[in-house]
Amino acid sequence: MESNTIEVRGLTKRYATTIAVDDLSFTVRPGRVTGFLGPNGAGKSTTMRAVLGLDRPDAGSATVGGRPFTAHRQPLRLVGALLDAAAVHGGRTAYHHLLALALSNGIGRQRVGEVLDTVGLTDVARRRVKGFSLGMRQRLGIAAALLGDPPVLMLDEPVNGLDPEGIRWIRSLLRSLAAEGRTVFVSSHLMSEMQDTADHLIVVGQGRLVADTTMTDLVRDQDRVLVRTPAVTALVALLRTAGASVDPLGDGALAVTGLGCDRIGDLAADAGLRLHELSPQRASLETAFMDLTRDAVSYRGAAPNGATR
Repeated sequence: MESNTIEVRGLTKRYATTIAVDDLSFTVRPGRVTGFLGPNGAGKSTTMRAVLGLDRPDAGSATVGGRPFTAHRQPLRLVGALLDAAAVHGGRTAYHHLLALALSNGIGRQRVGEVLDTVGLTDVARRRVKGFSLGMRQRLGIAAALLGDPPVLMLDEPVNGLDPEGIRWIRSLLRSLAAEGRTVFVSSHLMSEMQDTADHLIVVGQGRLVADTTMTDLVRDQDRVLVRTPAVTALVALLRTAGASVDPLGDGALAVTGLGCDRIGDLAADAGLRLHELSPQRASLETAFMDLTRDAVSYRGAAPNGATR
């Protein structure tokens, strides 16, 4: 087994009568960004805490490199984690917070300056953390995760509080770390950002595995083709006969799934049907995620008219 592989096998964790994680199994491999998605209350944070030995599972296991995280002699050199950006003593400066972590893990002072520079906090390194914005605390938490130059990174909602430049920076950082062969495991509720960042996805709902797949495969299942034609009735019948799913959109427009542009164009040409538009519509991760987790949402808001969505 690769030393920087995360393995979760049959993981179960209960809190009183609530099952937070229910017989969950998956593998996070190096060399790619793996997104960890799920509705609120799906068990994502509990799973990450179990991997880090902060929560003891009731059943199953969570290991890094085939061993529990707590069994490694220098854990900060193996896994860099950000679970809670607020978990910092506000009276310390950014520099001294990182220095304390470094010295307790046998990491040299020079590395503190390097990670402060990486996350863009060099100019405020001597300021007390209690005066930091949420975005600055997020950057400090990422600096702490990078401190041991670990082969494994686990980040829970790392873009919270970041401005657009910061979001683009963290996206580039995560992808560059994965390109170096590191294991990058990151949770987020920002579907558009995850679609631009992750290569692989682990999706959970109500503590159970919903999907373990590549970004490409998950989104491809939702792809459709937009077609416009003056011969709506004839084309709908033709495409449905060919096995496509067709949804009329009005004004001669059709949303077609199950057939690609080339096949639709060939069928229309063979039948002598004119097309005014034929364009692929890439599905969003948000759409795919909502479809996957529709039955696994623990908390639902009410629609403006009082009806439940």
